[in-house]
Amino acid sequence: MAAVTVPPVVPLTDGVPVDIARDAAREAAVRELARPIYPRESWWERISGAVRDWLEDLLDAASGLPGGWFSILLLAFVILLVALPVLSMARRATRARTVRRGELFEAAARPAAEHRAEAERHAAGQRWAEAIRERLRAVARDLEERAVVEELPGRTADELAAEAGRALPGFAGELAAAARLFDDVTYGDLPGTAEGYGRLADLDDRLRTARPVLSGHPGGTA
Repeated sequence: MAAVTVPPVVPLTDGVPVDIARDAAREAAVRELARPIYPRESWWERISGAVRDWLEDLLDAASGLPGGWFSILLLAFVILLVALPVLSMARRATRARTVRRGELFEAAARPAAEHRAEAERHAAGQRWAEAIRERLRAVARDLEERAVVEELPGRTADELAAEAGRALPGFAGELAAAARLFDDVTYGDLPGTAEGYGRLADLDDRLRTARPVLSGHPGGTA
């Protein structure tokens, strides 16, 4: 009997033999799996899979470094130790330069009444830091206008408190506290408060009728 050659078996689709290349087979498999009879991944499974893949890639990258994750953590710790003191020193230096500058007035001279009105507008809007700054400027300008203190360009809040405190010793402590409040909200990054502004406004009102008591000081004696 003669030998019979059997042809290779090929996959069937709907009963019809199919002979397809590798890429075409992959596309056919994708289409087949996309059919409704196969379950699909939920959105949570897709997200968790993406996160898992990202972590695996990160671990692979870390394992390629000498020391792996330990080296990465050590490097981050060293950078943090160096960066924090440098940033802190830069901040202190900037603040120190600002405080040394520290003038009461930033622009051209304005009457005390204008500073006082602007302070009230800021207070009405609950912008307490701005209100405090303008109210102390009103105090300084009022004392200059009444010749209780000399008009001095570039004067700081502390200098105002010291000079006015000599002319009005009964107010020396409150003037010093007002100067500290001005510096705190202007150069110390501290928030102003309604209470702080209220104390300063009350001091301003009382100073407007005060008379210097030191003989020989500009403005005379009470």
